[in-house]
Amino acid sequence: MFVKICGITNREDALAAVEFGARAIGFVFADFSPRAAKPSLIEPWIDQLPSGIWKVGVFVDEKPAVIESIAARLRLDVAQLHGAETPAEHPRNIRIWRAFRVRAASDSVPDYPAEAILIDGPAFDWSRAAAFTHPLILAGGLTPDNVADSVARVRRHCEPWAVDVASGIEASPGRKDHARMKEFIHAALGGNTPDRCKAPTQ
Repeated sequence: MFVKICGITNREDALAAVEFGARAIGFVFADFSPRAAKPSLIEPWIDQLPSGIWKVGVFVDEKPAVIESIAARLRLDVAQLHGAETPAEHPRNIRIWRAFRVRAASDSVPDYPAEAILIDGPAFDWSRAAAFTHPLILAGGLTPDNVADSVARVRRHCEPWAVDVASGIEASPGRKDHARMKEFIHAALGGNTPDRCKAPTQ
């Protein structure tokens, strides 16, 4: 299992996340978000991230051509889609993670054709996850205080591929609290060495 730190807007937070053991760094490209990142401000330093760190662009109902342009400009590894996109609307030449927000235990999540499925919300009935054929990423409401218990609860039904956090380790929107970020990564991984895993085989 690995950790993705999302909502990164600045070089200092990105490099600290890597130092503490994050495997993936997420940049939100949605202007309405308080964690929105501007490609022009990220471009001067994004290449300073180690080559083994996955750079993930988060998009909401964005046009495929725009995603492809930003991905090429910043050399992103993954597009994480949070809107109403369908497989036919996926951008080309980039790996896809598909996010689904869950508000109630009765909400359903499809076994969507993407490299991984991100389930955003602690209300999801994880007993359904055993039937999924794609790797699962746990997100939504995670903090240094609850991530270990959340992972343990999911593991009763399936092995999560990753955990994803943004607001749960912030000092303010778009700015990370480095002490909480380090604590989160340590708690999520149970003190183990970060998993520098390869992308799953489709």
